[in-house]
Amino acid sequence: MAFKNDKNSGNFFEVKDCAIITRMGGVESAINLRELKERLITCSIDCLYFHFCETLIRPSFDNPEYRNDFALWAAYNLRDRALAERLGIINPYSFNNLEELREKIIEIVEDRLSHLDYMPSVPKGDEFIFMRAATVVFDTGIVLKKPSDLLLKLPSMSRSTLYYHFMEARRRTQDRVDDFTFWLQFHSDKNQKIIDALSQIDFYFINLNELKSVLIETLKKVI
Repeated sequence: MAFKNDKNSGNFFEVKDCAIITRMGGVESAINLRELKERLITCSIDCLYFHFCETLIRPSFDNPEYRNDFALWAAYNLRDRALAERLGIINPYSFNNLEELREKIIEIVEDRLSHLDYMPSVPKGDEFIFMRAATVVFDTGIVLKKPSDLLLKLPSMSRSTLYYHFMEARRRTQDRVDDFTFWLQFHSDKNQKIIDALSQIDFYFINLNELKSVLIETLKKVI
């Protein structure tokens, strides 16, 4: 946990960085939409998180048109742009949990299957391979002692630091908020403007460099 609240440390925020270690998802790959649906039913929620949320931190993923692997595969491997568009607009952070996300993906895939006259399959090498990742967290040596430190230190924070504290945090914090918001809630009762401003950032469909710029401009207005 990045936030410390005790008599020795005070309300300090220890800035972390992270890296992900990818591994196989534990289910077979899919060569067509029917197989994709079958795998979606049984795969780990960590696979869903990897293919929807961890794309931002993966150096191999850089596609401004589609933010998740399922939409990307539908568009460029299955050649199904209609399906890709529907999958591409899904925001995983708009769901209460990843099981709800799973239900939505399956619903879309089932609907698409019901409209297909035949079952297109991809050639060997183009299968959808389910993956997941473990997150390794380490210290940066940066400590925030007051809200203004956040604005001061943001320019030097790495992309993976922003991912860890602003996105990955939503899997582990109370009320599914970013780490900065969680810290500000306990730091002072005068930070509601900052908290409200952070909550208004629509972060999923932008990359991490854009997120940094948005955070800096947002905080300049309220700090």
